[in-house]
This record gives sequence, C-alpha cells and structure tokens, in this order.
Amino acid sequence: MLLYSTQNKRNTTNLKTAVLQSMPEDKGLYMPVTIPVMENSFFENIVEKSFEEISFRIAEALIDKAIPNPVLEDIITDSINFSAPVKMISESIGVLELFHGPSLAFKDFGARFMSRLMGYYNRNEDKKLTILVATSGDTGGAVAAGFYKTEGIEVVILYPSGKVSELQEKQLTTLGENIIACEIQGSFDDCQAMVKRAFLDPDLNKVYRLSSANSINIARLIPQTFYYFEAWKQVKHDYRKKVFSVPSGNFGNLTAGLMAKRMGLPIDHFIAATNVNKVVPDYLKTGTFSPVPSISTISNAMDVGDPSNFARMMDLYSKDHDAINKDVTGFFCDDETTKDIMRRVFHQYQYILDPHGAIGYASLEEYLKNHDEFLGIFLETAHPGKFLPVVEGTLGISIPLPDSLNELYSKLKNAEKLSSDYSGFREFMLSRKRR
Repeated sequence: MLLYSTQNKRNTTNLKTAVLQSMPEDKGLYMPVTIPVMENSFFENIVEKSFEEISFRIAEALIDKAIPNPVLEDIITDSINFSAPVKMISESIGVLELFHGPSLAFKDFGARFMSRLMGYYNRNEDKKLTILVATSGDTGGAVAAGFYKTEGIEVVILYPSGKVSELQEKQLTTLGENIIACEIQGSFDDCQAMVKRAFLDPDLNKVYRLSSANSINIARLIPQTFYYFEAWKQVKHDYRKKVFSVPSGNFGNLTAGLMAKRMGLPIDHFIAATNVNKVVPDYLKTGTFSPVPSISTISNAMDVGDPSNFARMMDLYSKDHDAINKDVTGFFCDDETTKDIMRRVFHQYQYILDPHGAIGYASLEEYLKNHDEFLGIFLETAHPGKFLPVVEGTLGISIPLPDSLNELYSKLKNAEKLSSDYSGFREFMLSRKRR
C-alpha cells in the first residue's frame, strides 16, 4: 500500500511509515494512492458475510499486502469483535448504533484497529512509541481503552478543560499505566494545534518517537469504512436509495464513508451533520472554507472550528465544489433544536438519542422532506449515558447506565493541568525525559 500527502502527491510512503509517523512533514495528510473498487460479487453475497468477514475483505483490499493476511486476520478478530446494528425507528429512518464497543463510542472501531496495527509495526523497536492525541470527547476514551497496557507504546491525551462530559473525562483520566492525560485550558482546536505543532518540533522529535491517534492518522479511517458496509448489508433488501447522515466534528467519520463509496459501496448520498461549528456546511453552500474558533455546545465532540479531514475531503473530490455537492449535503442545528429533537424522538419512538445522534436525526429528517425516494440511516456515535446531565435534563427521565460507565464514578481523575500555550506543553513533554 502506497500513500501520498494531500499537500504533494509526489510525496509517497508505505503504510508502516504513514501509521507510525501519522502525518507528513509538509503538514498534509496521508491518502491511499489507490482506492480499490470491490467486485460486484462481493456486494451480491454480502448478506451471507459476518461483520468480521466484511471488515477483513475491505482491509485486505485497502492495505494490499502491506501486512501478511494472517496478521491482518488476527488484528480484525481482536479489534472488530462487537456489533454495529441498524435499528429502524420509523418506516424511512434507521439508526446505525456505533456505541457497542468498550468505550461506548464509534471511535472504538478506529482506536482498537489502530492500536493493534501500531503494536505490530512497533514490535521490534527498542525506543518507546509515544502517541499524541487531541480529543473533543470520545476519541480520548476510545484511544485510552484501545492502547491501555500496549507494550512499547504510551499515550498522551490532550483535552479541553470543562468542555468534555464528566464520564468522557473519567474514561481518559483514570486508567494510569501508559495513559497520560493533559487538561488544557483552552478549546479542542488549541489541543489539536498543539499536537500538530509537536510533530514538527525538532527538539521533541529528538527524544520521542511520535505518532498520533487522531483521525489525521490513516489507521483510524481504514476501520471506519467497515461499518458503512455492515450497515448497507443490513438494509440491502430495501429497494430505495440510501442516504447516510453523519454527525461530524473533525470529519474523519464522513471521510471514511466517502472512501467506502469510492470502493463501490452503493450509498447514494451523505449528509454532513454538525452543530453551530458549521464551517463545512457553510463551504458546501458557498464554496468558501473559512475556519473559525470553535464554539462550545452540548454536542461537544463536534466542537471543531478547523476540521483536519476537510483536506482529505477536498482531495477525494479534487477541490471540485460542484462534484462534492453531488454526494454531500450540509446541515447544522443549535443546542435548542438538538434538545427539541431529543424530546420528540423519545416521545414519538421511545428511542433515546445522545446530542450528536440527535443532530444526525434532525438533518436526515430535513433531507427526507424533499427526497421521499430515500431510505435514511443516521449514525448514533455514542451511548447517551456518556452525556447524562444533558440527556436526563432534556428528557426529564433517569436512564440506566452500562456497568462500565457506572464504575467510572468511583475512580479518581489524574490529569496534568496546562495552559493553551504550546511552550507549556512542550516543557511538560521535555521534562518527562529529564526525570
């Protein structure tokens, strides 16, 4: 498998380098030189295949012998071992539940696959690999769980103080061992900027082998394509066109869906659904991409003002605004609308949405008003229990929590408090090597 930088297609490398390096020195993002198209027989027989079998076939096609098939099979078996069910909540709307993994968020798929892939590539290295990751909520918990006690790898997680839910924070600050949490007095965009800057810092790179577990790493996107195929399999029997509504912050999830479509998956349309941090819906409407400081909302995992994966979306469509608009429609809604949707869906269908899934539902419902020939699927990206105050306060009910979340309340938070100034984070990282 060869990959190139979105900044310079002549700058190519292999999968091992792309995964362990995370991003090229020219500040681009890695993309596959070739995105394979699956054969017709694969789709004809997909209903007979398990989720694990589908995942292996997609990974095998994308990775193209970059690692031995027996190793890839082991990685898939160990990482994609929970379900991604589609549940129909009305005649025209289904929900793809992506919260059945260990951290109860869709990012479990990417984090678990990536941790095992990195473990394989890092197995003969003497120097520890340090994973830097910025999180607006669910990434941190998924990465912490995925890499916990992985030999030869440590994880440093940066998260914005006061801008993740209590249970999200507990998931990434209570494990200890090889998981280090940094509470940044700023926004997610500040955290993301610090991670990107660290990769280009020569002093840090002298003492650390750095990589990233954010969706800037191609190893996150590969497994996120899997559940689009699995979802389509479950609704293949329906004769209608298919539209997927994807709650989006850094837009890795949507980019993975667009890659799946390039591989031949017959999804007819996508909706880029987000909150008031709407730079991508604005781009889709105007053709102008204007990053802005992020705004805090109740759908905090989407509080991103400068989404990294926009570069990959532009690359997939050769920066052709008309071309991307044929495949993607943008939508956004504010907090009050989000709460209204949560209440209405609960009372109408007895289905409990988290704030991100609510935005996915709202955008899909709006789209279907003028496209009744479609069957719509929205992604429910996290268990509603991870946003307990918002969900219970909005719905006026108490919801039962999975045991894995209940247990977090008794655990003690351990995080390094740092300002949003890069120099403080840099000094923290360097001082760890001087101890």
